[in-house]
Amino acid sequence: MQLQERDFEKELQFQASRSGGAGGQNVNKVATKVELKFDVQNSELLSDEEKELVLSKLASRINNEGYLQVVCQTERSQLRNKELCVERFYELLRQALTKQKKRKATKPSRSSVKRRLEGKKKQAEKKANRSYRGNF
Repeated sequence: MQLQERDFEKELQFQASRSGGAGGQNVNKVATKVELKFDVQNSELLSDEEKELVLSKLASRINNEGYLQVVCQTERSQLRNKELCVERFYELLRQALTKQKKRKATKPSRSSVKRRLEGKKKQAEKKANRSYRGNF
């Protein structure tokens, strides 16, 4: 089942507060900063395996209470910041839940090995020609 098919909206908690930075009077009056919290352990939409993946891969974004936090304060509108938080949340989950491909070990081709060794020989000759070998 895809992430977009699941409705995480019920499990998301939002909190708005005043944003810092530029913005003039708007900053002092309007609570535009949005903080999204998602309780990973108590989620009904994630399987146990998915919870483990999220907890391990997103450990730096999870606080002591076990909440995954996403904060947005770039926009001047609270609604736009909330939308950005939700987008980032889905992107973080998608990245955490995608399995990485196994790396296949490869050998360098004969021609590439030959080219590398020839380059090393040229460099060695160039350096050898720089030294002065006079008889005193």
